[in-house]
Amino acid sequence: MVKYILFLFLLVVSWQANAQSHQLVDYVDPLMGTFSRMELSAGNTYPTVCVPFGMHNWAPHTGKIGDNFLYTYHNNFIYGFRQTHQASLWIGDYGQFSVMPVVRKDQFTQEGRKSWYSHKTEIAKPYYYSVYLGDHQANVEFAPTERAAKFRFTFQVVDSTYIVIDAFNKGSYVKIIPEQRKIIGYSTTSAGGTPKNFKNYFVFIFDKPFAECDVWSKEKLYENQLNINGEHVGAIVRFKLKKGEKIGVNVASSYIDLEQAELNLTREISKDSFEQVVDKAKERWENELQRIKVSGGTDSQYRTFYSCLYRTLIFPRKFYEINKKGEVVHYSPYKGRVLRGYMYSDNGFWDTFRAQFPLMNLLYPEIVSEVLQSMENIYKESGWLPEWFSPGHRDCMIGSHSASIIADAYLKGIKGFDMNLLYEAILKNTQGVGPVSSVGRLGATEYNTLGYIPYDVGINQNVSRTLEYAYDDFCIYQLSKMLKKPKRELEKYYKRSLSYRNLFDKETELMRPRNKSGEFLQNFNPFRWGDHFTEGNSWQYTWFVPHDVEGLMQLYGDRQQGLIKMDSVFILPQTYDISFYKRGIIHLIREMQAANMGQYAHLNEPMHHMSYMFNFGQPWRTQEIVRLIMDKLYAATPDGYCGDEDNGQMSAWYVFSAIGFYPLCPVTNEYVFGSPLFRKIEITLGNGEKVYIEAPNNCKEYIYIDDIQINNKPYSKNYFTYSDMKEGLKIKFRMASLPNKRRGIDPKDFPYSLTGKNN
Repeated sequence: MVKYILFLFLLVVSWQANAQSHQLVDYVDPLMGTFSRMELSAGNTYPTVCVPFGMHNWAPHTGKIGDNFLYTYHNNFIYGFRQTHQASLWIGDYGQFSVMPVVRKDQFTQEGRKSWYSHKTEIAKPYYYSVYLGDHQANVEFAPTERAAKFRFTFQVVDSTYIVIDAFNKGSYVKIIPEQRKIIGYSTTSAGGTPKNFKNYFVFIFDKPFAECDVWSKEKLYENQLNINGEHVGAIVRFKLKKGEKIGVNVASSYIDLEQAELNLTREISKDSFEQVVDKAKERWENELQRIKVSGGTDSQYRTFYSCLYRTLIFPRKFYEINKKGEVVHYSPYKGRVLRGYMYSDNGFWDTFRAQFPLMNLLYPEIVSEVLQSMENIYKESGWLPEWFSPGHRDCMIGSHSASIIADAYLKGIKGFDMNLLYEAILKNTQGVGPVSSVGRLGATEYNTLGYIPYDVGINQNVSRTLEYAYDDFCIYQLSKMLKKPKRELEKYYKRSLSYRNLFDKETELMRPRNKSGEFLQNFNPFRWGDHFTEGNSWQYTWFVPHDVEGLMQLYGDRQQGLIKMDSVFILPQTYDISFYKRGIIHLIREMQAANMGQYAHLNEPMHHMSYMFNFGQPWRTQEIVRLIMDKLYAATPDGYCGDEDNGQMSAWYVFSAIGFYPLCPVTNEYVFGSPLFRKIEITLGNGEKVYIEAPNNCKEYIYIDDIQINNKPYSKNYFTYSDMKEGLKIKFRMASLPNKRRGIDPKDFPYSLTGKNN
């Protein structure tokens, strides 16, 4: 018996040691969300191999040139391994080029070089990718740095080994330099947002000599020619190998010139072996993932959590480089020349102001500072703040949520940028539209004079724009208070923050379009998608008033009636009207149906905060809905998201929710409670302080918060503040299987609202 007990003791000790030595990065599955189609998005992700916020990503591409589905899990063919900057399927890529091993010279074309592969031979990690290409009998491996990567190719048939470089279409150039084992060139391809002189300059350096060199243009091969430019060109080189020999390739690129591309390569890889590049990238990821350590969950929960955390750390990406003098410089996609200072790219603030940037403010204030310095530079170079930049201004989505990004960072004490200049830029946004409709404010004149955008002035998404501008004006109001602006300025933006009221229809108790005469739209169908609403309907957008939940509830007569109306969203039939969409049912509607949660549409960002609004009177309802969403709609599998994973926002919602709180309204500096997923959580803030969260009796059945202690003292509120957190904090939850309907129901314990006691 003693031996048996000793055996169990040693077994437990061994298990604990193994658990503690398990690296967090090993939980990450970059294939999460890759099983997507046009009719149903499971994330629209690709297996992104990179370092956090790196200038370039690398990925296998299973789609043809021009197909923004860069990688889909159900496609059985790989066309190449691509340097990519694609932040969204809907935005597209820029500056991309690819490399691919083949076994015949005539396989340089896109169709000729494709190869069948199996997921059984595929290894996808944030820091490393490997796959066996059946049709070429070759294994491909690669690992990233910020601006470069290292490839390794292993052929089973060594008497016929080629590597193809594709510089892509829309104008490209390649040159082979045999004596240096080098291929240089550039890609100019872009889906938009770049000036005419944009080039992504690349350099490949091989560790084996070339036995044969050829270039190609479209479908034609030019034998023994060493350089070519044209609409779509590339190179193919042959090697003589011994059995078991591998081909190593270092590759880097630059938006500045070829000299900078080689400098990037030398700086970041130098003489590092393949294993060293892998290890350094892995260490980078491990260090970042260690900023949030969770325990007391299931293996699948760990995998989902860290896969989501990984996705939040990819965008926005660095678009700046370090020149030979050690200066931070960038090619300006707004001026078309090289300038000093930081530049970031590939982010849509319509998505990420909600949770992804608030998460970065906690964990990466230094990165946010650089992003805001980049926004300064964009304003100086283009005259406008970015809203969707990839890399220049892109005409996508609505709102002027740069105001939220800037205000949230400033209110949290992030430094290093010119707040006065950015405030000037924010105010300019409120006065008109920029070079594309997503920059500035489309409909600003009508909104500023009437307090809403009418449906009969030729501006679509008018209800959604009005609601989002009202939130952005609240951000300006909060910021203007911090900056001690004149009273008249404060009053203007306070009043505009309440503009959402102008579209509330008492008859339907929903947000409803109005014409310029003030009359509500006749024959209004609140289930109709699009037109007056952005990728949704009135049932979904009515709740986009995160800054004034109490004010919204008052429109229903009282808080109880408002909560009942809000709760009905989850039990309504999945009725929809697609008469606005000429092509039929869009993927977003299918994703709402797949979730089977009534009219609730977690698939799209405007509803991400809604489940947390129950903290104004029914916090237990928040707890059960949030836990349901986490359990039902997220998983570390190829179909693991319930809609587009937009620049980390879909993932950031999960990360926040899993640790037990969420920024319902970012610029209030408050975090409202949900239902923590793990028993223990340790967060290392960007300033080095720690936040410890415990829920010792947490489990699948115990989803409700019975009580909370903060720093060992009873705590009754449904929220806590950034001020509470920034110097370190300890939160302890006692969970229960039944809701505690006495806790958190006193208005003094409710979160901030523009209307009511808190203002």
